[in-house]
Amino acid sequence: MLFPRSNKLEVSDNLRSKKDHLLHELINLRKFYNLSDSMGCISSKSVKHTPGYEDPAVLADETPFTVSEVEALYELFKKLSSSIIDNGLIHKEEFQLALFRNRNRRNLFADRIFDLFDVKRNGVIEFGEFVRSLGVFHPNAPIQEKIEFAFRLYDLRRTGFIERDELKEMVIALLHESDLVISEDVIEMIVDKTFSDVDTKGDGKIDDEEWKQFVAKNPSLIKNMTLPYLKDITLAFPSFVLSSELEDSEIEFVENMR
Repeated sequence: MLFPRSNKLEVSDNLRSKKDHLLHELINLRKFYNLSDSMGCISSKSVKHTPGYEDPAVLADETPFTVSEVEALYELFKKLSSSIIDNGLIHKEEFQLALFRNRNRRNLFADRIFDLFDVKRNGVIEFGEFVRSLGVFHPNAPIQEKIEFAFRLYDLRRTGFIERDELKEMVIALLHESDLVISEDVIEMIVDKTFSDVDTKGDGKIDDEEWKQFVAKNPSLIKNMTLPYLKDITLAFPSFVLSSELEDSEIEFVENMR
């Protein structure tokens, strides 16, 4: 059905008005974001970043990640850092939530990983800390960095050594996370056997050199220090060494300690 001429004019005027309004809004949007006439890009001055944000190019230069991967990690970081407290920083509760989907579930491994990511030791993880720490888990990260990170994971008191009680705490945490029930006597036997094997100097503590030698003989100990999917980053949060079932390397670890 054709519109009467008066209606045609009314529709035409209405469309022209909407077009003019849209053009006006686009002009305002362009001004607001300070778009470059030649590049059509958003000015970096107009982008609001989280506290502790660092240039992706700098982080890419210092880690195994590419610039685009760092930018993808930033999107992940923003998602995690706003899950409970929206302030652009990852708090321990948010870290727990990402790992377990439960902010109240406590785990020694999660606590230790959080502490190691929190390089400044101010109770939160900033973006730069997040990327640099995750870089250790990248498939292309040097093995030496993975070994050192694992050593610090077990060095609960940050003394530069792994002592017997620290090893026992980690063994118990590993068994608890895997829902394995083992008697105290067996746990003591595992810890004693492992400690004597690693503490080659016999001074009652494990230093970094003894740890390196032990890992060289048991490379499966750092298997979970490599996350293959960091080469194809998505918004899925890495689960690290935390799982409801024992990995093959963890089973081997327990067997090696017997």
